Amino acid sequence: MPTEKVNEATRREWRELGFFYERNDVTKEWLIRGSRAGLFRLAQALLEYSKNPRRQPISEHDHLGPYMYLKIGTWSARVIDNHWNAGTLEDLSTLSALIAERISKAAEGDALLLRAAYAPASPYELRLDVSGDGFDPATADKACW
Repeated sequence: MPTEKVNEATRREWRELGFFYERNDVTKEWLIRGSRAGLFRLAQALLEYSKNPRRQPISEHDHLGPYMYLKIGTWSARVIDNHWNAGTLEDLSTLSALIAERISKAAEGDALLLRAAYAPASPYELRLDVSGDGFDPATADKACW
């Protein structure tokens, strides 16, 4: 059982990230939940990754969030699976733009499904759930309360 100090650090990391995520291997889905501003931070993380030339080699990757299992990676093709959300740097830039475009038009309560537009042959869905402006991503992590 984590200490309250560890739980508080985890809550702080969710808030710094700006969104909550979890992977469901039964439904084969990555769920990313946040306010529009928080979800834009995901788009920004993808864009920053895609602009870094050191990320060019295949299998380069970056982990996000307090548990570090949401992974952005460089691969030869677009993929969303239980391992990561990956593609070429150009692909990841495209995913960033797709997320930003969809979020800019989204309303609270919308669920945005991105697999069909980004990587239709992938085994996992990338689902963005749009919460209200006051959403605290730490509240979605029941393990740190």
